[in-house]
Amino acid sequence: MVVVNALVQGILLGGLFAMAALGLSIAFGVLRVVNLAHGEIMTVGAYIAAIGLSWAGLNVWVSMLIVVPVLGFVGYWVQRLLLQRALRISELAPLLVTFGIAIIIPNVLIELFTTNKQQIATGGLAVRSIQVVEGVSIGVLPLITMIVAVALIAATQLFLARTRTGRYMRAAADDSETLRLMGVDHRRLYALAMALAFGIAAFAGIFLGMRQGGVTPFDGHLAVLFAFEAVIIGGLGSLWGTLAGGIVLGVAQTLAGVVSPELPLLVGNLVFLAVLMFRPAGIVRSKVVV
Repeated sequence: MVVVNALVQGILLGGLFAMAALGLSIAFGVLRVVNLAHGEIMTVGAYIAAIGLSWAGLNVWVSMLIVVPVLGFVGYWVQRLLLQRALRISELAPLLVTFGIAIIIPNVLIELFTTNKQQIATGGLAVRSIQVVEGVSIGVLPLITMIVAVALIAATQLFLARTRTGRYMRAAADDSETLRLMGVDHRRLYALAMALAFGIAAFAGIFLGMRQGGVTPFDGHLAVLFAFEAVIIGGLGSLWGTLAGGIVLGVAQTLAGVVSPELPLLVGNLVFLAVLMFRPAGIVRSKVVV
């Protein structure tokens, strides 16, 4: 039952990885931008939620209603003012811009809040569990995280497939020149896509902070690694692939943890490298656009 329990926990952990990877997948699938600051955006979202909890006394769920739109607004203008201009220089320039943001954010957070962990209290939610059978339990918070991750992916997929703005985003990813000839402002579409990516990243950051009980300035470094690995394992450009990739990564880590607590990160990285070697397109083959 130890292995079965680890398998169940790994699947639920995969929901968190998938949520973290979703915004990254959107940024790449629509904008062709590899956002190296993705983990730091998650961290900022968790910090704003923590501040709302400690200073304003907000409930963590209420804080999400504030944090997600705020980070979405920031993402919109980061794309319009920084990344769009960088794209005119070269395809490599946005990568350097996001790398610079990834360096700046943790240092700013240290100056403002020191390196101490900012608590994100969830009451008894973090320790509640549902016993399925003897030796196998499902944590309530991980279960909620998985449900929210699936709902976010489904909603994003429907948005991109069924709405005019979503279809324009996909068209802009394929051929922005043709879209411009139709009189559509591709820059606004890119900015909306980045706003969506930032908002989802903030959402994932809050859930990550809830799972950890708090957030520190450098949590984003590991978060972006897991997000990248989930996107690559699942398949670039596939939203449902991020869920599959997250689950594979989560299961690999939890099963490795049964053997030794020092192995999860190593085994997760080895699985990632194995996928790159033997199935570089990812386990869910898809067209490049989400």
